[in-house]
Amino acid sequence: MRAYLPQLSRRLAGKSHPHQPNHRKVLHAGVSCGGRRAMASLPDQTNCGTDSPADQRSYFSASRDRKEFAVPSLETFVLTTTDRIVVDTDKFGKLKDKSTVYLLQNKDQFLPASIKEEIDFVPHYNTLIKSGTNEYFTEGQKSLPCSLAELVDNALSATANNTGVRMIEIKLLFDKTFGKPSIAVSDNGCGMTSKQLNNWAVYRLSKFTRENSTFESEREGYVQPEHVPRSLNSDISYFGVGGKRAVFHMGNSVRMISKPMGSPDVHELVLSNEEFQKKEQNKEDVYRGTILNRMPGDFSHITDDEHFLRSIIAEETGENGFSVVVITGISNEHIKYLKEDFDEWTRELAHIYHYYIHGVNGNCKKSVFQRSDDLPRIDILVTLCASKSPLQMNLRDVKDDMQTLFINAAKDTFEFRAETSEKGIVEGVLRYHPFLYDRETYPKDPYVKPATVDNDDNDEREAGAIGQARGRRDIFECFWNGRLIPYTTISEFDWCQKKGSKVPPECYNRFSGVLFTDGKFLVNANKLKFMKLEKQLKRQDTHFTLVDRTQKMPKRCNIQKEFTQWLQNCHEKFDKEVKFIGYRDTVTRPEVEHKKKQHPWAVFSSIELDGKRYDTGQIVKCQKTPQILYGTVEDFLLYGNYEGDVFATGGEVKIKREPKELYDENPKVIPITKIDRTATDDSIKKHIENERKKLPEHLNVDWPEGNPLPENAVLLAGTPLGPLQVEILNSDKVSISSRISTGGQRLGIQLSVLLKVVHNVGTEDKEVFRITAPYVAKKGYGFTKIENLKSLGKYTLTLNTVLNENDATFYGGRELPSYKHEFTIKEGNAESFTFGELRTSQRVGVPFNIPLQMEDCYGHHTKPPPEIQCVIRCSHLELNYETTACSGNLLTIKGVKLKGKLPNYPQSKNYDLKVTLPGLKKDTQTVKITVNSGNPYSLFVKSKTPPVEVENGNPVSFKIEVHDEAGNITANPKQKVRCQISGLPSMMKDCSTGKVNLETKPINLKIVNGESQQLKATFDMPSQKQVPQVTTELIVIPSNRISRMELFCKAEENLVFRNNEKIDWQAGGVLENLFYKLYNEAGREVQITGEIASNIEVTWRRDIDQRGLVTGRLPDLQVPTHVHEEHFYQVSYQDKNVSCCFIVVPCPGEPVRLKATLAQSTVKLGEILPGHIKLVFVDRYDNVTKKLTATCVKSFSVEAEGLDKPNINFTWMESTSSYAVTGVRFHSGSLGSRVICFSYRDFAENVVLKVTPGVPSQLKLVSGPEQPLQVLNGHGIPTPFLVQLCDEWGNPSPDQNMTVEIRSSPLTLKVTDDSPLPVDAEGKACVVVNNVEGSKGYYVLEFKGSLNGKSIPGPSVNLTLLPDPNKPIRLSVYYDTSARLPAGGKFPVFSVTVLSEDESPITTLNPADLSMVLCERVSSTLPETVAGLKCCKPIKDERKDCYQFREEAIPARVGEYTIEFSLQTDKTEDQLRNQISVNVVANEPIKLEPDYQPQTPIVFYCTDIANRILVENMTLKITDQFGNPAGQDLNGKVFISIKSPKVERNRSVPLFEGKTSTKEISLKEGNVHIDSLVIMENSPGENGSRYILLFRPEVTLPPTSLSTFELPFHFYNDAENQQKTFELMKKKDELNDAFKRCNKIIDSISKQRDLLENEVKDTTEKELSLRNELNRRGVKIEHPISITHIQECQKKKTSEVERIEKIRRVCSISNSFSGPDVLGMVGQLALVADDDAAWVISWHLQGDMDCLVTTTTAAAQKIYNDTGDNQQVMPLDGILVQRGNRPLPHIRNSQELFNPPGNPIFAKDLLIYPHKQQSCDYDKLGKVFKNLLGDTILMDDLNSATYYRKAVVERDIQCPTILTRKGEMVSAKGKFGGAQNRAPSVDKLKVFGAPLPQHYNILKEEIDLVCRYRTAVEEKEKVEKDFKDRRVKWFDELLQNNLKKDEITKKLQEIERELASASVRPGKRASGNSEESPGIAIKRARKSMENPEMF
Repeated sequence: MRAYLPQLSRRLAGKSHPHQPNHRKVLHAGVSCGGRRAMASLPDQTNCGTDSPADQRSYFSASRDRKEFAVPSLETFVLTTTDRIVVDTDKFGKLKDKSTVYLLQNKDQFLPASIKEEIDFVPHYNTLIKSGTNEYFTEGQKSLPCSLAELVDNALSATANNTGVRMIEIKLLFDKTFGKPSIAVSDNGCGMTSKQLNNWAVYRLSKFTRENSTFESEREGYVQPEHVPRSLNSDISYFGVGGKRAVFHMGNSVRMISKPMGSPDVHELVLSNEEFQKKEQNKEDVYRGTILNRMPGDFSHITDDEHFLRSIIAEETGENGFSVVVITGISNEHIKYLKEDFDEWTRELAHIYHYYIHGVNGNCKKSVFQRSDDLPRIDILVTLCASKSPLQMNLRDVKDDMQTLFINAAKDTFEFRAETSEKGIVEGVLRYHPFLYDRETYPKDPYVKPATVDNDDNDEREAGAIGQARGRRDIFECFWNGRLIPYTTISEFDWCQKKGSKVPPECYNRFSGVLFTDGKFLVNANKLKFMKLEKQLKRQDTHFTLVDRTQKMPKRCNIQKEFTQWLQNCHEKFDKEVKFIGYRDTVTRPEVEHKKKQHPWAVFSSIELDGKRYDTGQIVKCQKTPQILYGTVEDFLLYGNYEGDVFATGGEVKIKREPKELYDENPKVIPITKIDRTATDDSIKKHIENERKKLPEHLNVDWPEGNPLPENAVLLAGTPLGPLQVEILNSDKVSISSRISTGGQRLGIQLSVLLKVVHNVGTEDKEVFRITAPYVAKKGYGFTKIENLKSLGKYTLTLNTVLNENDATFYGGRELPSYKHEFTIKEGNAESFTFGELRTSQRVGVPFNIPLQMEDCYGHHTKPPPEIQCVIRCSHLELNYETTACSGNLLTIKGVKLKGKLPNYPQSKNYDLKVTLPGLKKDTQTVKITVNSGNPYSLFVKSKTPPVEVENGNPVSFKIEVHDEAGNITANPKQKVRCQISGLPSMMKDCSTGKVNLETKPINLKIVNGESQQLKATFDMPSQKQVPQVTTELIVIPSNRISRMELFCKAEENLVFRNNEKIDWQAGGVLENLFYKLYNEAGREVQITGEIASNIEVTWRRDIDQRGLVTGRLPDLQVPTHVHEEHFYQVSYQDKNVSCCFIVVPCPGEPVRLKATLAQSTVKLGEILPGHIKLVFVDRYDNVTKKLTATCVKSFSVEAEGLDKPNINFTWMESTSSYAVTGVRFHSGSLGSRVICFSYRDFAENVVLKVTPGVPSQLKLVSGPEQPLQVLNGHGIPTPFLVQLCDEWGNPSPDQNMTVEIRSSPLTLKVTDDSPLPVDAEGKACVVVNNVEGSKGYYVLEFKGSLNGKSIPGPSVNLTLLPDPNKPIRLSVYYDTSARLPAGGKFPVFSVTVLSEDESPITTLNPADLSMVLCERVSSTLPETVAGLKCCKPIKDERKDCYQFREEAIPARVGEYTIEFSLQTDKTEDQLRNQISVNVVANEPIKLEPDYQPQTPIVFYCTDIANRILVENMTLKITDQFGNPAGQDLNGKVFISIKSPKVERNRSVPLFEGKTSTKEISLKEGNVHIDSLVIMENSPGENGSRYILLFRPEVTLPPTSLSTFELPFHFYNDAENQQKTFELMKKKDELNDAFKRCNKIIDSISKQRDLLENEVKDTTEKELSLRNELNRRGVKIEHPISITHIQECQKKKTSEVERIEKIRRVCSISNSFSGPDVLGMVGQLALVADDDAAWVISWHLQGDMDCLVTTTTAAAQKIYNDTGDNQQVMPLDGILVQRGNRPLPHIRNSQELFNPPGNPIFAKDLLIYPHKQQSCDYDKLGKVFKNLLGDTILMDDLNSATYYRKAVVERDIQCPTILTRKGEMVSAKGKFGGAQNRAPSVDKLKVFGAPLPQHYNILKEEIDLVCRYRTAVEEKEKVEKDFKDRRVKWFDELLQNNLKKDEITKKLQEIERELASASVRPGKRASGNSEESPGIAIKRARKSMENPEMF
C-alpha cells in the first residue's frame, strides 16, 4: 500500500451537515487523520493520471463502489493541496467541496505521474454587468500587436520581482515540421499556482477581486505600487480580460503551462473553442475543466500533432519559475500578417514597451549606456520559425519605432510634471526637432504611406508654412504605467499654444511630446484608450510644474513663460535656414493669388542650400511638383524687404523650362525646397534631350489597301487615290501622340494632318482637294479615297502637320514635318487605232513593223490596252509576226513576215494588208503593199561524191547557192559565203549573184592509230546571221606524226593505264615503276629521243630526271591518305597535244578500331533516338574499311543504364559497309547524360547521350480560383489559372513551342484572355481571364494545349455566368411621337430608361453621364463638335427609374433631325446610344419675304426698258418668323404698289407699265415668282426721290395677318447724271454691305463679351452661393480658397465617411442573383440599428437569412433549378399574412392590461428598410418579415420576458415568442433555458446590417456641396482666365472695325453729297429718314477704345 500512496489523489465528496452528530469528512482516496481505515472509491487502475474522462466521472460518482486501504500507523505522511500547502485540522475544515489534495510522504515530494484536477471557471458577475462596456478591438490585422501586448503585459507583471534579467519570449512556430501552427509566449517570472491558474480562467476576475489562495490566511490583497520614474512599475496586468480575449482573438485553443516559483509542480490548463462546443452539445457544464498537475519535463500526454510542445516542456527542467502561453488554431490571415509584416508589428511592440526596454530616458543613440536607469534588464525576444532559417528579433534592437525616432531627432527637451486633484501624477517631456536648411527634422512614420493629393504650385509656396513639420498630428503620446496606450493622444495644452509670443509660428509645430501616467488614471479593459485623461489634465485644478534635473523637487514657476523661453532658445540655437546672395531688386508679383503677398518680393542672383550654391543661368531639376520640371534658373525670390545677403526659410525660384521649343514661354515659379540637389548636369541635359524627342520630326505615310503611290507615278484619268494612313514621328522615327504636352495648365498643342492636292497648270497651281484629318486613337490620321481626278497633267499631293487651333505649320520657331508627292494623270484606255508610217514595198521573209496609233474615247492619243492580240492577213501570201510592242501611245506589230512563191516576172504585185485588234470598238484597218523577193534564208551545197574523201593535207571544192525563205535564189549586193573546216582557217567567197564555187585550203589533222577521221565542213553567211549553217562530211586519211601515248607499270604484270582510267590503290601507298611509250598516226611506236623526252611533262612532280624519261621511265607517285578523295594525274607531250590521264582512288587499309557516329546527341525519355548510330571499322587514317559483313551482327553487344535492349536493332548497310543501330530508347533512370558501350569481339566504343524529359502529353492545373466559380457577365476572373506542361510520367516538360488556350463549352461563351499563351522556360503558363461574356448559364472552361500542331489535353473548370445587374446595355426612350414639332418651339418630354443585362432599370447612375445631342442630318454617328444636353432634375411624383429631358428648344430651321441619347459612364468604354429621327416643321406663317435680299433698284425717266426695271427674276415666299417656308397650303394673290415715304406723301408716284399704280400676281402654295417688274416709259415721279415698292399678300385662309414686304428704290429723270448716279448707288450699296459686316462683327464680339461677362457673373454668384451654403452648414470659408484647400477639406470629410463605413455593421451575406422579380436575400432586405436587437433577431432568423425572396413563384422555381436545388427561395405570391397590425398582447382596446417591464416591442417594428428599395417594395418587405417574424416580441432581459408571458397567459391571451436583448428566447410554447434557447456569439452569426447614422448623410451632402464648390471655383477661374485672354483680342478687332466703320461712314457721306448735287431737289432728299439704309444713318458716338481694360 505504501507504494501506491504517492500516486493517489483524493477528492472530498462533500461535507456533512454541521447539525448532524459525528460528522466527518469522507475521503474518496486516502485515510483518516487518525490512521483509521477509510472507504475509497478508487477504480481498478492505480494510476489516476491515465484515467479516461469517463472513468474519472465514474471515479467521482458517489454511487460507485469504494475501496478501503490503510496507512500503517508508523508511516509518516502529509496531506497537501495542489499548491503544496499542508492541510492541518483547521485547514481541512475550510476546504471547499471537491477540492483536490495530495497524500504524500513529504511536502516537496515529486509527483511520479500526472494528476488531473477538476476546476470551475464560471464567469464572474462582472461579465454580466460590464460585458458591453469595453469590447476588445479585433477589426483588421493591426489588432494583432495589441493582442500580443496583452500577453506581454501579463509577462511583465509576472517578472516584476525578478532581480536578474527579465526574459520574455514570443515564438511563432509556423514551420510544418513543428506540427500545427502555434504561438508561444513565455517568461521567467514567478509563475502561477493551480489556484492562480484557476483564477486566470475566470473571465473578468480582476486583480482587485480574485482570491490567490485556497485559504484565507494565505491570501494577499492588491497593493498600489509606489511611484517610480515614468511609472515603470509593471503593474499592467489588471482586469482579468485581456489574456482571454487575446488568445481567442489569435486562435481557437490555448494551453497555459506554469510553474510557480519554489514549487516542484507544473500546472497545465487547456481551453479550446472545440471543447466548449462539445460540452455544450453534450449538455455538460461549459465552465468546468481540469488542470493537469505534473512534474517538469513530463510530456507523455502530448499528441503527435502538437509535438512541438515536447521541446518546450523539455526546457522546463531546472527552471525555478515560468509561464508559457501556447496558442493554436491560428487563422491563415493572422499567420500571413505575422510572417509578411514581421518588421511592422515588432516595431509596434517595441513602441508600446519602449521605456520598459530602454529605461526612463528611452533609446537615445547618443548615450554610451544601453539603459538610463538601474532597473533589471528586460529582453523581449521574438522568434519566427517559418522556414529552415528562423528569424529572431530582440525588441531592443528595433531602431525605427516612433519613440526612438523622436528621441534621436530631438536637439533639446522640456520636462514638466502635472498633478491632478485626485493625486494622479503625470510626467511629461517635450522634444524640439529643428528646421535644417531645406527640411523639417520632425520624424515621419516610415510605415505610414503619405496621402496622395494633387499638389499645386501654390501648395508649398513657403517652406516655412505652418503645420509642415508635425502637421495635424497631436503633440503627446500617452503611456500608462510605462506602457503605451495607442489610441489616446493629446493635441496640446493651453500653455504650449502661441499666444502673443515672438517665436515664429512654425516653431510651434516642431516639437513632439510624451506623457507618463500612473495607475490612478483609468483606461479601458483592452488598454487601447484612456477613459478621461485629457479632461482631467485640462481641468483648472490640475497643477503643472517645471522639472529641473539638477533639483530633486519640481520647480514652481510660470509654465507658459518657461516653455516660451525654451522654445525661443531652441529656435535661435538649432534652426538652420537658406542663404540668399546677390540682392538685385524688389518687385511686385501680380500672378500671386493673395494680393497681400504680391509685394514686396526681393530678387537674388544666387543661394546657398545644404552646402551647395545655385546661380542664375544654371540648369536644375525640380521634384515633388505636379510634374518633374527641368529648366534654367532666372531668379531667386524671397518675400519681404531685403537689400543684402540674408538667411531665411522658404523662398522661391523662377525657372524657364527646357527645352524652350516645347514648353510655354512663361517661366515657372516653385519653392526652392523642390530643387533636386541630387541631380547631375549630365542627367539633366540627357532628360532635356529626351524631351526634345516629343517634337514631331517626320511623317510616315502608309497605304492600308496596299496601293502605294510611287514617286512621280502616272495614273489613268479617274483613278482613285488612297486611302492613306499617316503617323507623326519624332527624331527617332517613333510615333508620337497627337497631343504634345507643353506644361502649364493647358493640355498642350493638338496636331492634325492637312492633305492638299494641287493641279500644276503651267506657272499656276490650282488647288483641287483639301481636307484636315483629326487624330484617331491607335490608328493615327486617316484619309479616304480621292476620286474624279480627270484633268491631264501633273499633280502634287502635300501632307502638312498643322496645329488644330489655327492650321499653322510652324511651332516653337521651327517648321512642322511635311510630306510631298508628285504624280501625273494621263489619258484613258484605247478604243480605236490608225496606221502610222508604213512602207508600201516589202520583201518575202524580211520582217517589217506595222505602227498603229491608239486613241481613247475622247480622241486623245493613249496607250494600247495590255496584252492586246493582233490579227493580220494578206491575200495569196502566208503572213505571220513575232510580237507586238508599245511605245508611248503607239502599238507596233513587230517582225511581220511574208512567205510564198513569187512569180518569175520582175514586176512587183500589189497585195491587201488587213489588221484587226479584237476588243476595240473600231478594230479593223486595211492598207495596200507590194512584195519583192526576200533576204537570204538558206544555203544549198553541191558536191561530186558524198561524203567527200580527201587525203590529209589536200584541198576540197564545193558548189553553193543562196535561197530565200520561199526557196528562190536571191541576189543581194555584198553577199558572201564562208566555209569552216575543223583545224583549218575559214574561207570567204563572194556570192552576190546567188551562186558560187568554193575551194578550201589543204587539210591537216591529227590522226591516231592510223585510222581515218571524219570531218565536217560548215558553210554559212557571216553577214546574214539568220541563214542556217550547212554541214558536209569529209574523210581524212592518216599521216606519220606522233599522235598517241601509252602508260604502264612494270611492277605489276600487264598493268597498262587506259586514258582517264581509275586506279584503286591503298591509301598512303606509293605507285612505282611507271613507264610510257609514243605512237604515230599510223599506230607505229616512235623511238624516244632526248628531244622528245624534253617535251614530256607530269602533273605530280616538277623536277623530272631526263635520263629516266629517255628510257621511258616516269617518277614514282605518292598516294593520298584519305579514301574519299579522287586525284587526277596526267602525262603530256608537246604542250599537251598528246597526253594520257589517269585517276588514283585511295583504298582503306586494315581496321584498327570500331567507330560509332551519333546522328543526334539528345533523346527524350521514353522516345526512340531519331536517326541511327553508325558503327564502322576504320584504318589508321580513320578511313572506313569494309571488313564488317552482314554476319557480324551476332558478335555485337550494347550496354547502358535504363536502356531498352530488346528494342535495339542492328541493320546492315551494304552501301557503307556499316551497321545502323536504331531503336535506342531509355525507359527508366534519371535525366542527364547516359553512356552507351558498343562491343565487337576485341573492339569497343562508348558514346554519350543526354536524356531529356519526355514528349509533352498532358496539362495539369497547378492553381486557380476557388470552386464553385461564379462570374458576372462582362467581368474577369481575378485569380489566374496556372497550368504545367508534363510528359506521360508527370515530369515537367519545358517545351516553349507549346501554347495554351482556353475554350468554352458551349462556344456561345466569349472568353477574353491572352491565349494562345506560350509556356515559360519551366513549362508553365499563367492564364488570366480578362473578360467573360455570354448568356446566363453553366459553362465549362477547357484548357487545351497545342504543340507543333498536336493537341494536348488539359483540365476543365466549371463556371456559372451570372448577368451583371449594374451593367447598362440598352437605352429605352419614350416620348409623344404624335406631337407636332414647330421650329423654335419646345420638344416634348423625353423619358430615357437605362436597362441592365437582366432587363431591369438602373437607377444608380450619375445623371451627368446621360446626354442628348441634336444633329440636323440622319446619321449613325454624330459630329464630335455637337454639344450635348444634360437631363433635368426629377420633379415631385415623377418616375424614379428614368431620366427626363424637359423643355429642350426645337431648332429654328425646318428639316429632318437626329436626336441621339447617349450614356458614357467611363471614358474608356464605348457609349450606349439610341437615335431617333424627328421632323421639324415650320411655325405659323407671319410674313412675305424674298429668297435673297435684292439690291436697291434705281430707275430712270426714259424709254430704255433696261433702265426702268424695278425687279427681275425674284421669288417671294410666305415664311415663319425664322424664315422657314410656311405657306405650302396657302393660295391667293400678291398686290404690288408704290408709295412715298411717310414724310413725303404728296409727291407724285411712278406708275407701272400700262400706266397702272398696282399689279397683282397669283400666289400658289405660298410662292410667287416675278419675272420682271418695270415702270412705264417716261413715268411720273420726282427726280432724285426715294420710293417704296410694296408687296402685300392676300390669301384665302389667312391664319394670321401676314406682313408686307417693302423694297425701296430711287427714281431719276436727269439723263445727264444717270450713269453717275447709277455708279454712286452701286458703290453705296457695296459700302452699306461692308458697313453691315462691320456691325455684324461688332455685334458678334459684343454678344461674346456679354456672354462671357454673364458667365463670369454667374460663376461668381454660384461660387458665392455655394460658399455661403457651406458656411451655413458649418464649413467655414470666409473668402475664395485654392483648389488644394478644397481638396484637403474634401479629403477630410471623405475620410470621415470611410471611417463610418468601415466601422458600420454590414451583413456578410453575398447575393449573386438579380432581376425584376428578385427582391434579394432576407439578411440584406432590412437593417437594424440596435446591436443587441440585430444580434438576437439574426439568431432567431439564422435559418432564413440567406433565403432568396422573389415576387413570383416562377422566378423562385427558375432560381431553384438554376442552382441545382441548393438555393432556398421564398416567392411572395405564395405567402398569406394577416392584414393590418395587431397590438401587443398586453394591450386591449388601446388600454394596457398591466404595466409590463422590459420595454416590449414587436421585433418586426425594429427593422429599417434601405432607401435604395423602391417605394412599391416597402409593402412587399413588410409582408416578408411579417411572415418570418410574425408577432415575435423583443424585451430587455429574461426575467422581464418570463414575467410578461406569465401575465399574458394568466389573462387567457396567446403569447408569441419572446426574444431578449441578452440573447435568450422564450418560445411560444413557454420553453426557455438551455443552449438551444441561447444565442451564440455574434461572430458566429450572419447579422443584419446597421443603418448609416444621420451624420453620415450630412457628411455626404457636405462632400457633394464641396465637390460642387470645387467645380464652381474651377469654372470661375477658367471663365475669368478666358475672359482675360480674349479681352485684348476683342479690343483689337473692335478698334479695327470701328476705324473701318468711320472710313465707310465718311465715304457714304461723300456719296450722299454727290447724290445730293446730282438731285434737282436736294432739300427733299430723304437722308434723315429713319427708314434710310444703315450706310447713311447719323453718325453715333464711338466708345473709347484706347484702353482694353475699359472694354
